[in-house]
Amino acid sequence: MSTSATGDLDAWRELPALQQPDWDDPDELRAVAAELAAQPPLVFAGECDQLKAQLADVARGEAFVLQGGDCAETFTGANADAVKNKLKTLLQMAVVLTYAASVPVVKIGRMAGQYAKPRSKPVEVRGDLELPAYRGDAVNGLDFDAESRRNDPHRLLKAYHCSAVTLNLCRAFTKGGYADLRQVHAWNQDFVAHSKAGRRYERLAGEIDRALTFMKACGVSPDEFHGVEFYSSHEALLLEYERALTRIDSLSGLPYDVSAHFLWIGERTRQLDGAHVEFLRHIRNPIGVKLGPGTSADDALALMKRLNPEEEPGRLTFVTRMGAGKIREALPPLIEKVHQSGAPVAWVCDPMHGNTFEAPSGHKTRRLDDVLDEVAGFFEVHRALGTHPGGIHIEFTGDDVTECVGGAEGLAEGDLHQRYETACDPRLNRGQSLDLAFLVAELYRKSV
Repeated sequence: MSTSATGDLDAWRELPALQQPDWDDPDELRAVAAELAAQPPLVFAGECDQLKAQLADVARGEAFVLQGGDCAETFTGANADAVKNKLKTLLQMAVVLTYAASVPVVKIGRMAGQYAKPRSKPVEVRGDLELPAYRGDAVNGLDFDAESRRNDPHRLLKAYHCSAVTLNLCRAFTKGGYADLRQVHAWNQDFVAHSKAGRRYERLAGEIDRALTFMKACGVSPDEFHGVEFYSSHEALLLEYERALTRIDSLSGLPYDVSAHFLWIGERTRQLDGAHVEFLRHIRNPIGVKLGPGTSADDALALMKRLNPEEEPGRLTFVTRMGAGKIREALPPLIEKVHQSGAPVAWVCDPMHGNTFEAPSGHKTRRLDDVLDEVAGFFEVHRALGTHPGGIHIEFTGDDVTECVGGAEGLAEGDLHQRYETACDPRLNRGQSLDLAFLVAELYRKSV
């Protein structure tokens, strides 16, 4: 690695870095970072460039992003069944969007690296006991005791290895026949009998079967039908981890963060003079920035200039997280100014984070109706301005959890306790995710 490249990549160390754990032992952290720096890459520069080209299609209005997965992955979730269930849900949603909306779908998992979360408070208090807040399995444990809540740098190594396991499983499933379009019914066998969303999906799968049979009879069987391109993503929150997994590509001589294909900066860490923006502006991965309802058009323009000064297509994605009650007023000024600038940006809607509330039972939850309303507002704004609604970014699981209320199965607040399993924020279950996919497909058809 050249001295100049190393210097640029370490410039963030001189700037305020928010949401970083208070590690107990700096020497221990340095030793872990050195070990991480010696590990093989999880992804490759060419894969990142391939995703960037697909996101350039999104920015031009020629494709749609489906990005989703866990709020916060757990180490125990890095197993074949859990990964397959999430991937199956993502594939089903993608099939709905691709077939029902007739649009190419870029599939990005919130998987294989989403092990850290920003928190509103650095500590958690229960009774007389105050301990560090749970910041995700990459930092500490969920159990409320001193040993579990210690900010342990060795967990960064465990996060790397669990990411490698998850990514390996995703690659095997998406390239080894499981993602073949002829499997559209098999993805649904455990689901169709007791789910309205599953039965609706099964009808669509039947249409796809007939289309595939027709194409086969015509002698058409493209390679794209037998596997899918799948990309990994996570919030680039823990800067020591991201820096340790940054490499200089041997072909281009440019720095890539090889922890994931796509990385984003959160709403809490997108300060122009902050460490996260400084670090990510130097890596060549495609990157995203979360924009909340308080974002001004000037903020968006400044972030564009800082993170994509050369206006490279596919480089920058804005992920809006406004809330159902605010998106129709807060989003138009941003899109108008950005569109007027002429810079290529993909717009993606995160309808989850602006719609969280606490149920009487104490569970954090979200109403599916609010999620759907924010997505509808996102499409309405783009349709009114003549711009492209580029995708959705959601938190979901492939399991039948009871964390968000609403949907075809009628989950109510009184049901939340039944299977409330998230380590952090509430996720859509499989049926709710498919409900959302069908709505998005309908909205997309109306917008083009």
